[in-house]
Amino acid sequence: MIGIGVDVVEIERFRRSLERTPSMRDRLFTVGELAALADRVDPVPGLAARFAAREATMKSLGLGLGAFGFHDVWVRRLEGGAPELVVEGRALELATAAGVGRWHLSLSHVDSVAVAYVVAE
Repeated sequence: MIGIGVDVVEIERFRRSLERTPSMRDRLFTVGELAALADRVDPVPGLAARFAAREATMKSLGLGLGAFGFHDVWVRRLEGGAPELVVEGRALELATAAGVGRWHLSLSHVDSVAVAYVVAE
């Protein structure tokens, strides 16, 4: 194991940030992520979990916010519904240099918080 990372996002605080700065959605999330959540009654908890995944990935590599672009790490759903972490660009370069060959991701949310747990192996 190379590292683990966990991040928790307060959903209502995140919602307010998205409302104040609508362009933030496109800055933080890929077109695919936004499309995957577009049919939900409330996509914000899912977006908050995906934002947490980016932060948890940075932490699993021992890095801080800004180490790579937000579109360098994103979440897609596998056919069975499980989330999968996609790592590209600068994030992939850093992960490769650290010896990461495999990622594990768990996402969850309740009314007030979204959580992401990442293991870099």
